[in-house]
Amino acid sequence: MNRPYLRIATEEAWASRELFDAYRKVLKDRSYEDAGFDSLWNFYLDNPSPRPTAVLARLTDLGERRLRDMDETGIDKQLLLLTGPGVQVFDAPLAVSLARSSNDELAEAVRNHPTRFAGLAAVAPQHPQEAAKELERGVRNLGLKGAVINSHTRGEYLDDAKFWPIFEAAESLNVPIYIHPQTPSPQMIAPFLERGLDGAIFGFGVETSLHMMRIMVAGVFDRFPKLQIVVGHMGEGLPFWMYRLDYMHNATVAANRYESMKKTQRKISDYLKENFYITTSGMAWAPAIMFTQSVIGVDRVLYAMDYPYQFVPEEVKVHDELPISDADKKKLFQTNAEKAFNL
Repeated sequence: MNRPYLRIATEEAWASRELFDAYRKVLKDRSYEDAGFDSLWNFYLDNPSPRPTAVLARLTDLGERRLRDMDETGIDKQLLLLTGPGVQVFDAPLAVSLARSSNDELAEAVRNHPTRFAGLAAVAPQHPQEAAKELERGVRNLGLKGAVINSHTRGEYLDDAKFWPIFEAAESLNVPIYIHPQTPSPQMIAPFLERGLDGAIFGFGVETSLHMMRIMVAGVFDRFPKLQIVVGHMGEGLPFWMYRLDYMHNATVAANRYESMKKTQRKISDYLKENFYITTSGMAWAPAIMFTQSVIGVDRVLYAMDYPYQFVPEEVKVHDELPISDADKKKLFQTNAEKAFNL
C-alpha cells in the first residue's frame, strides 16, 4: 500500500435472507401499508433488471464477493449497516426478533473477517426499551460499534421522548447512532411518488434531514449532550443551510410561534458541528466535500462509498485526489472513523 492511510468505508449496506423473506411476506399479505416501502422493495425484490439483481446479490454476501469488491476498489475496511428500512416496518415482536438474529449474523461475519469488517447493531425502535437492551448486547457481547436506525419508524421520529431510552443507552455506552435514510413516511410521500422522487434521488435526503432537524429542535442534545449521531450523503444537505437554520430557528423561538419549538441551549450549527459526524456516502463531489469540511470541521467528515447501492469505483479516486493535505486525507479516510466508531 503506497498511501499513508487506510480506506475505511462507513455506510456499507448488508441484508440477511431472513430479512428479505420477511419483506416479501409484508408485501404479499399487506400487513403494513407504506407506499414508500412498497415502491422501494417491490423494485429491488422483484425487478429482474441488472441494477436490482446486482444490488441484492451483493447485499446478502458477507464473504468472497464483497471482499473481492473491496480489494478491487482499494477499500480496507467496511462498516456494515443493515439496509434500510431494516426491521422498522414490522410489528414490535417480529422487529425485536429480527434485530437480534441480524446482529448475531453480522457479528459472525465480523469475527470471520475482523480486519475487514466492523458493524452497527440493528435495533427495533418499535420497542424502545428492548432496542436499548439490544444495543447494549450488540456492543458489550457482540463487539458491534453502535446502532443503525433507518429514519422514521412507521411514521414516528426519534424526537418523541418515548424513544429516548435508545439515546440514553448510546450515550452511556459511548457509541454513535447512524441515522440512515429510508423513503419518506406515509404522511409525506405522495408528492414524491408522483414524480419518482421518493428514493435516493431526493426523498431519502428530505426524510432524513427532517429527522435531524426534529431531533435538534426537540432538545435531544440538551438532554444527552455527549450523544453522537452519524448521517450520510454530506449531512443530507443541512451543512449548506446552517446560516439560515440558525437565523430562522432563533427568530421563530423569539416570536414564540410554536408551542413545540422552545429555546435550545445551543444553535443548530453548534449541534451539527459537535454532535454529528457526516459521511460522504453517495456524494463523491470535491466542492461539496471541501465545503462541508470547512463549515463542520475536518474532524467530523468521514469517507463512505454507499456500497452496494452506489458502487462506483471511480468515486474512490475523487476522494484520493482532493486538494487537501495528506493529514486531512487520513482523517477523512481513517482516523475520523476510528474515533467515531471506536474502531
